[in-house]
Amino acid sequence: MGKRKKSSRKPAPARMKVPLDTTFTCLFCHHDKSVTVRIDRKEGVAQLVCRVCDQRYQSKVNHLTEPIDIYSEWIDAADEAQRAGESSTIRRPVASSHRPAPARAPSVDDSD
Repeated sequence: MGKRKKSSRKPAPARMKVPLDTTFTCLFCHHDKSVTVRIDRKEGVAQLVCRVCDQRYQSKVNHLTEPIDIYSEWIDAADEAQRAGESSTIRRPVASSHRPAPARAPSVDDSD
């Protein structure tokens, strides 16, 4: 058998939900609160735009996606693009039109 409810017990106060940021710092121009995220749940697309340098990013969304998630994806995509750019410069073959520098003529010392 269960206990009876006490009449003195009051319902717990509703927890205040801390709002998440919707404006962020741009990775490229470093301006605070210049990046905004617009989520179109009906279309399933989110767009991230910097108002200062016009940097853009677009991603697919679902019903759980928040603006901070899109910003985090943008950071990851920028890091991945930077790593891909660095690795491609290392592995890049020398162009066929590249000619070696001409050999220098031996210098003659006049001290003799």
